[in-house]
Amino acid sequence: MILDGKDPASLARAAELLAAGELLAFPTETVYGLGARADDDAATAKIFAAKGRPSEHPLIVHVADTEHAQAFAAPQDGWPPLAQRLAAAFWPGPLTLIVPRREGIAAAAAGGQGSIGLRCPAHPLAHALLVECARRGVPGVAGPSANRFGRVSPTTAAHVADEFGDALAVLDGGPCEVGIESAIVDCTRALDKGPVLLRPGALTREQLAAAAGAALAEPDLQAPRASGTLEAHYAPRATVRLMPSQALADAVAMWTDARAAAGRRAGSAPGLAVYSRTVRLPRAAAEWGLVSRQMPDGARAAAFELFGVLREFDALGVGLIWVEQPPAGGDWDGVRDRLERAAVAGRTP
Repeated sequence: MILDGKDPASLARAAELLAAGELLAFPTETVYGLGARADDDAATAKIFAAKGRPSEHPLIVHVADTEHAQAFAAPQDGWPPLAQRLAAAFWPGPLTLIVPRREGIAAAAAGGQGSIGLRCPAHPLAHALLVECARRGVPGVAGPSANRFGRVSPTTAAHVADEFGDALAVLDGGPCEVGIESAIVDCTRALDKGPVLLRPGALTREQLAAAAGAALAEPDLQAPRASGTLEAHYAPRATVRLMPSQALADAVAMWTDARAAAGRRAGSAPGLAVYSRTVRLPRAAAEWGLVSRQMPDGARAAAFELFGVLREFDALGVGLIWVEQPPAGGDWDGVRDRLERAAVAGRTP
């Protein structure tokens, strides 16, 4: 059931569903989330069941502002100064902050941890929804990506409907502007030990460090568990392989040459998809079962379309997706992270 986000009645209906403990998919600027009220563990449990997600794998709680965020933060620790600096710089926006969790609230959303991930989304419809929820006594909405666990995240309402069918209510806010999930920064450590970047996103490491006033450290064994940080994640049904540009060009040439030599023209579905910035396919590539999409030269544009392209390849029925490794540089970290995890998932039995 897709609700028109431009209709005020749809917004009210969406907030009522969440307040009643039901599930609702909703848009953010990053990806669509599968939401339930975060202060109700029974409602949150429906997210884990729908996604097939392990209950110890924490969710991100979406809030309307820092005031509502502090409802989830442990009062004895206060709202960490580091979190305040980062929130002031990037909220509303594609940044999740891990802070000590207030006892007695959102234990299920936190995966049983003493910390919790909080985000204030920039999407205007998401913000309006969170405000409407707050008016109904819902301080925050837990919302991992609205897809089956470990699979490609959705960036349109149609993607969500493809995953869950008509039974799930989806508030349609159009295509997601960013296209990959938020960056996650752990703010639970003392500042002299440095904030920890648990997951890259559209915000660069340099931007985050400048706002934090400290260099970002790498995760260690003591870092809290966080959404989307499993080694294998964001995977289409097809097997993904990342390659340097020359290796990809060589592999494509070998594929087409071998198919041509064997006279193996494409059947009803292509066998291989290529997503590349620089590699050009032979003119007869489609004849031998190969399809391609041009990766944008800019990281922001690549992030915007990445999950849509992977879903498109899956819809074509390909068995293999070969992707050119993204360029070096911090602005590509989020795209590179998603592709590397998707490639690991393809190698996991």
